[in-house]
Amino acid sequence: MNRIRIRRPDDWHLHLRDGALLEAVVPATARSFGRAIVMPNLKPPVRTVAEAGAYRDRILAARPAGSRFEPLMTLYLTETTSVDDIREAAESDFVHAVKYYPAGATTNSDSGVRELERAYPAIEAMEKHGVPLLMHGEVTDGDIDVFDREAVFIERHLEKLRSTFPAMKMVLEHATTSDAIDYVNSAPGPTAATITVHHLMFNRNALFEGGLRPHHYCLPLIKRERHRQALLAAATSGNERFFLGTDSAPHPKHAKESDCGCAGVYSAPAAMELYAEVFEAAGALDKLEAFASLNGPAFYGLPPSNETIELRKQPWQMDRELTAGQETIVPLRAGDEIGWRQVG
Repeated sequence: MNRIRIRRPDDWHLHLRDGALLEAVVPATARSFGRAIVMPNLKPPVRTVAEAGAYRDRILAARPAGSRFEPLMTLYLTETTSVDDIREAAESDFVHAVKYYPAGATTNSDSGVRELERAYPAIEAMEKHGVPLLMHGEVTDGDIDVFDREAVFIERHLEKLRSTFPAMKMVLEHATTSDAIDYVNSAPGPTAATITVHHLMFNRNALFEGGLRPHHYCLPLIKRERHRQALLAAATSGNERFFLGTDSAPHPKHAKESDCGCAGVYSAPAAMELYAEVFEAAGALDKLEAFASLNGPAFYGLPPSNETIELRKQPWQMDRELTAGQETIVPLRAGDEIGWRQVG
């Protein structure tokens, strides 16, 4: 198969940052995706509907001329998020979920939740109003091995959340382990997971090929090959509980290549082409549309796109660096040949 046409996909987990960086990266996502769930971990975080509305306006202003890309906004869950905050989110027409970050788990998560039970009143209101809970599913305890944080989160917190709030829509974002896949496959209630392209492409050896690879450093970390295989099986299965979420997370080059580098992979410039490579290698191109364009809208109760995009097997080379205002960003697969290209 040398070409494939699918409904325009959506990205159900995206970081756009703010300011000059936002203006530089929005077009990369708008090129391929009709909508995207936008993460709220700015400085300061997006905690209210008013803040989400202002952020949305900045995103819309950064769209290329003629683009109809729609940002789907989220609120940042804290231990002081109120029932009224959740009600206002449910009543708005542009806030679509609330994001849970364990404090200290990843970029700009300092304002996150330290004791999950303290956020239960807000979570109960989310269940009542039908607002999905999106989870960075890791614990941050210093005595837990960093590669085991997702599995421990599932055992320690997610199972309790699922039983306490049985009607809650929950998304385990950027799933990285077979533990996550097994849980989502068998969980009661409306439970789903997003899967990134970099976790489908790489196992943890990619962090150390020929030396330390800071542009492959992300949180949650890339895991063992057996976990990558579990993610690949889930993504290509057609199961409606699994859908596309790039977790594309741009950082300036100097912030990645430093003595304390930032976590995040910038995949947006070739996200759909790279997913096509992965699905082709698995003999599952016929499953790409469901994963990228249908399962996510069904879970969120939104219609799939009426537009389409076309991908062709047409090699091209990714730039080594991209300009972002006064900064440069190193994209995923920088300088490499990519086998598929979006042509329409």
